Amino acid sequence: MQFDLFFSISQCPIDNQMPSEKQIWQNFFRQIRAADEMGFQRAWIAESHLSSQAQKKHKNAVIPHWQGEVGLNTDILQLARTVYASTKNIELGSAIMNLLTNGGPIAHAERVATFLSQQEAIEDERKLHIGYSAGRFDFMSRTLGLKPRNKVESLFWPAFKNQAFSEASEIFLRLLNKEEFCSDDIAIRYLDKRHFKSPEEWKKFSKMVASKEELTSYPVEKFYEFENTKVVPQEFSADLLNLTIGSHNPQLQDEANQIMPVKVFNLSITPDKQIEETHQRMAEIYHKDGGKWERSFMPRTTFVFLNNEKGLSAKEQEEKARDKAKKALSAYWQAMTGTIDDGKIENATDNALVGNVESIKAQIQERFHPDDCLMLWFDFFNNNADEVIEDMHTFSEFIAPKFDDKNWNSRVEFVQR
Repeated sequence: MQFDLFFSISQCPIDNQMPSEKQIWQNFFRQIRAADEMGFQRAWIAESHLSSQAQKKHKNAVIPHWQGEVGLNTDILQLARTVYASTKNIELGSAIMNLLTNGGPIAHAERVATFLSQQEAIEDERKLHIGYSAGRFDFMSRTLGLKPRNKVESLFWPAFKNQAFSEASEIFLRLLNKEEFCSDDIAIRYLDKRHFKSPEEWKKFSKMVASKEELTSYPVEKFYEFENTKVVPQEFSADLLNLTIGSHNPQLQDEANQIMPVKVFNLSITPDKQIEETHQRMAEIYHKDGGKWERSFMPRTTFVFLNNEKGLSAKEQEEKARDKAKKALSAYWQAMTGTIDDGKIENATDNALVGNVESIKAQIQERFHPDDCLMLWFDFFNNNADEVIEDMHTFSEFIAPKFDDKNWNSRVEFVQR
């Protein structure tokens, strides 16, 4: 079993205390350096754009209840360069990079190529892990690059946005594959009833665009138009890049892997049935250049609420961990009201690792496959850097070796500072 880390770098109030941006950054840099010393090999960083507070004034505010800022990291490449300069082994990844913002897929591909080229020049063999998606919050995409172009797209935007992301994904991957092409070479996308929430919605769309009870399919006008293009630099090693798509849409996963090896993210809210179906499908469609599909290629985001306080009984440790989880999760779900399905929220709570060392060991053994990769989320609604570091230390010393004793027991012993 593999254990990665996830960092949100959120600026949110805890116990009515709002930390400064400087404090949030300092907390993260302390935590990532500590994680490197503990032996964690990979950390995934949330990406966000534009002020969550300012968007509350929008006509259609996406997260009207969020206090503070969803995240301060707007650029994984700048952050990775800073982290790699101050650590020895840990690698960074984006979870996720929004392809529809900040210039779109062409700009993102060129920035990634530039980073990889520089990585080779300074002879740093650490990889860059790029998780990418269409982004959860539409206000970011609307402001920074992509929005409905007419009334029809506005009314049925989720379906059109999905096709825009499909198109952006193809462009992004082909450019990173060092291809030269123009927008005429990009496949036309078609909408059909699979892309709509219900048969009724598809029929409503059909009547609006073609005055028919139901269409077979509908061609989508391309979102990106450009003449022959390829990115520079070109002389970068694909071995330094690991790509992961943040979508459980089977069609998007298949399209991506027709171009190059692309793995898959899943959230803590993804049902087990869907996870197993994805593994089965990816074993068949994963690009041959990536080798045989492995379960660790789909990292699983997992909240961790751990208590190992000395002087407390096992029962008391359990109770304190549960109280901590309840407080953090309640605040989060309240802030995210309207953006996540209630049923998925229940799954997320059930999937969290909550308790003391022994109970969390048991939970991992019971819930996860021995070959899974878990993205452990310790800084979830927690601004106490010392507590986050202590929890990571406890996990790396007392929990991780049970599931991967060969690797963890041979890593550098963490010296608590």
